[in-house]
Amino acid sequence: MKALVYIGIETLEMRDVADPNPGSGECVVRVESVGICGSDMHAYLGHDDRRPAPIILGHEVAGVVEGGAHDGARVTVNPLVTCGTCRYCTSGQDNLCPNRQIISMQPREGGFAQKIAIPERNLVIIDDSLTFDQAALAEPIACGWHAARVVKAHPAGFDATRALVFGGGAIGMGAALSLRAQGIENVSLVEPNEVRRDYITSRYDMHVIDPTQVSSGDDYDMVIDGVGYVATREQASEAVRPGGIIVHIGLGQDLGGLNIRRMTLQEITFTGTYTYTSQDFRDTAQAMMHGKLGDLSWTETRPLSHGAQAFQDIRLGTSQAPKIILKPTH
Repeated sequence: MKALVYIGIETLEMRDVADPNPGSGECVVRVESVGICGSDMHAYLGHDDRRPAPIILGHEVAGVVEGGAHDGARVTVNPLVTCGTCRYCTSGQDNLCPNRQIISMQPREGGFAQKIAIPERNLVIIDDSLTFDQAALAEPIACGWHAARVVKAHPAGFDATRALVFGGGAIGMGAALSLRAQGIENVSLVEPNEVRRDYITSRYDMHVIDPTQVSSGDDYDMVIDGVGYVATREQASEAVRPGGIIVHIGLGQDLGGLNIRRMTLQEITFTGTYTYTSQDFRDTAQAMMHGKLGDLSWTETRPLSHGAQAFQDIRLGTSQAPKIILKPTH
């Protein structure tokens, strides 16, 4: 089969590779749509030791099952493979499984290919209300859905009226849409890229602002950081209200940015979130199929063979859409 293989820093190459060999309890999915994630970009730039070259990246997958009990089913794929037996898996926190794997990390190849192997329990069957391009958004949106659920469970979420989300990419968009779907209407989205900011505001009923419009004392009940840079953490810890909560999804930079003194004196909660539980993923897919997350048209589609250029465009900030979807069948 054909695959887009990461072979070195800022270098991707279309190659012929072996078809996937599914193990026990696994099936093969023919990939119809696969999104480029920020974590793929981290690997592409040489910033992710968990994804050493050569490897097939890509974990935001939708496609069609080939063979087995679900042959021909249209599915979106939960890329997080867990053991199912540890204390975390059996308590509904399977995203924290110590034995977790994710496609696009060794030893599991990713979805920038014509086919992948995945456990059957990781499949979520979708109906005809979703295109494959839309269904591929289930993974990044699920990250935001999980973060929104964490926020809503916090005391600040019980009577929350205002939320701030950093990042106009798929993670931030997903978080903003998930907050709305879970009852928080007044959501502001922070995006520094003017091209993307204009793209979002011209197409969606979304309050999108430049980072310079965020100031200390803004008194947001909750802040979700879908970027994870020093600058966004600095702004988050100043803009959240006393007693509020910051939920951190982004993995942009490891250290720095938090105003620990203010957070201590004002009893501000800071929590990290990692991906989503399997239930979050299923709930996200259901919300998408019921239209609770909008029309999901904020994607740009390109052939997989043009994937290297797509990565370059994202790197240069010239891509307007929050998400680029690659198509292995084109």
